[in-house]
Amino acid sequence: MSATLHVTCPACAGVNRVLADRLGGGPVCGRCRAELLPGRPAELDGPGLERFIARNDLPVVVDFWSPGCGPCRMMAPQFDQAARELAPGVLLARCDVSAAQDAAARHAVRGVPTLILFRRGREAARISGALPVGDITAWVRAAL
Repeated sequence: MSATLHVTCPACAGVNRVLADRLGGGPVCGRCRAELLPGRPAELDGPGLERFIARNDLPVVVDFWSPGCGPCRMMAPQFDQAARELAPGVLLARCDVSAAQDAAARHAVRGVPTLILFRRGREAARISGALPVGDITAWVRAAL
């Protein structure tokens, strides 16, 4: 029998129960019908970020970034590719620190880009600086 996981919808923040062996089958949210595991980073604001990381049984990697940051913009396509490579077992999200300063302060983000891996709402690992896709995926896999 497969374990049941709680997966938070990136669109409506609804918590969904999904069988672990069905993660790769393209599950959709029971409330809004959005894809639960779209294979791309979710764009989250401060309150949405807190709900997303707290309610997911899957690991969540958050890219704290800023639109005015050159290294952040350079890393964005690499982070998108990492989301495709790590799906469906790991969720990736972005949080714009200039729009969500409270979230950046709460998570002690001192510079951007900063990646933080959360497991069941708690920080498990952190790394700063722009990284290529191979380094992002290797860091996540090593931290799990």
